[in-house]
Amino acid sequence: MSIGTVALRGIVGPLFVGHGTQKLFGWFGGHGLEGTGGFFESIGLRPGKRHAAAAGVSEALGGALLIAGAATPLAATMVSGTMITAIRKVHAPNGPWVTDNGFEYNAVLIAAMAALVDRGPGSPSIDSKLFPNWKGPFWTIASLAAATAGSFLVDAMSEPASEAEFSEAPAA
Repeated sequence: MSIGTVALRGIVGPLFVGHGTQKLFGWFGGHGLEGTGGFFESIGLRPGKRHAAAAGVSEALGGALLIAGAATPLAATMVSGTMITAIRKVHAPNGPWVTDNGFEYNAVLIAAMAALVDRGPGSPSIDSKLFPNWKGPFWTIASLAAATAGSFLVDAMSEPASEAEFSEAPAA
């Protein structure tokens, strides 16, 4: 048994299932699609509900895959992609420290996902039985690259603000 990787999967996986279901269903004190969608609209992710659903599914499914140690590079990509987007859209301007709403927590999770992909999910896991070679530097770089590309594609998929929103915006 791989104690470290099983512990990592057993903590981060369920927490991301919860994080995603907060967005999707309002569970665990979350705001559901309506509330999360409204927040996403305010940071330029339009339509907000669609982006909230995509983030929620990525987090919940990514977390579930982590728990099982299944398709670990994909799971890590899903989790890292949402964290990279959170850094880009919310936390980066605030610096690193979470006490200032910074990105340290998100960066730690991305690093944990990279380490898990590099090392592999350990045993017991689905990947250790079916896909034992889905680990190492190639998979780690591919996962981080896909997560980063996916985060930037979110912007490409976002619809611009409506003409009414532009006219209501305060002058700079």
